[in-house]
Amino acid sequence: MGPKWGFFLRAETMHGYYSYLEALPDSPDRDFHEMSHGESFLALLDRKIDSPGFFCLDEPEAALSFGSTLRYLGQLDALAKAGAQVVCATHSPVLASLPGATILELGEWGIRESAWHDLELVHHWRSFLDAPGRYLRHIVD
Repeated sequence: MGPKWGFFLRAETMHGYYSYLEALPDSPDRDFHEMSHGESFLALLDRKIDSPGFFCLDEPEAALSFGSTLRYLGQLDALAKAGAQVVCATHSPVLASLPGATILELGEWGIRESAWHDLELVHHWRSFLDAPGRYLRHIVD
């Protein structure tokens, strides 16, 4: 039998969700607004996304540093191994590298299944990190 609960998360709705949690009687989650965006996101993952279910995540890396994204990748891996289903829209080559993930790439061609090393975003990040000046010369004086 599949997971019985789900969670939709996007950065634009987190503030409202935190306010909802704070308004609940005897809520242990009254501190989210006191944290930075990234800290509160990781705390939410630790406290609420902790058992198999269906998770729909819209660019969850937006609030996270590189190290926090790696930590989050570990959490996604543990959830998947426990039976969770995750759909994640991302621009992060780190999150896209999750072993065993099915990667669907969207672009001018439509939608296609891709291997991580073939992703356009991986190519662009590698090119940028190899020689930032190739990109920066077009956007800064």
